[in-house]
Amino acid sequence: MLEVFICEDNDEQRRQLTKYISDYIMIENLDMKITLSTAHSKEILDYVKANNVVGLYFLDVDLKEEKNGIVIAAEIREYDPQGSIVFVTTHSELTYLTFTYKVEAMDYISKDQYTDIKKRVVECIETAYNRHVRNSYSNRKLFQVKSGEKMISVDYNDILFFETALQPHKLILHTVNRQVEFYYKLKDVLSMDSRFYRCHNSYVVNKDNIAEIDTAKREIIMINGQKCFVSNRYIKGLKGVAMK
Repeated sequence: MLEVFICEDNDEQRRQLTKYISDYIMIENLDMKITLSTAHSKEILDYVKANNVVGLYFLDVDLKEEKNGIVIAAEIREYDPQGSIVFVTTHSELTYLTFTYKVEAMDYISKDQYTDIKKRVVECIETAYNRHVRNSYSNRKLFQVKSGEKMISVDYNDILFFETALQPHKLILHTVNRQVEFYYKLKDVLSMDSRFYRCHNSYVVNKDNIAEIDTAKREIIMINGQKCFVSNRYIKGLKGVAMK
């Protein structure tokens, strides 16, 4: 989730900015939330110091505090180097300070009468959110396979087990919420991830998604209730997994 932080000491302007953002998040059903909307930069700094955050920050430059918004942004950068920072201010003449403090701001929105603030705020949200989604997918390990005319991508974390299909040279991939049939060899699946374990001549299981093992029935129960078989030959390799 992308977290949003607003620091603006003018109550009315903070309320309006918060409304722009919350309305857009709700309308577009984005995986985002406003974590803090405050007049005090310390609240935001304390939060980012204590939590692992990827944020979108809307900061006023003149906060009527000892430190201005650009200095605060530089401190935020120490804890959230991937975050997106937007300055919303009447002090456009201070733009040069963003280079002095190496803040790398996404945008610098002026509060003057000629600026469509809502439009600019929405554009910043879209840009930050799209970047966040791309980065999230690039950090995920995906199992990709061609099924028919489609290329299927499945997060490794969602894989339950692979099963040999009735049709020769084909496998059935069982995930948390779907099944996919494709051409592949069971032995070749094993080398793809250390979580995969051959539990039967016809099955390779993702050890991380095992809920328990019924030794009497020689069945593995997965986290969503699905079952696959385990043979006497391979059950010893699952030592440490909950058994009954």
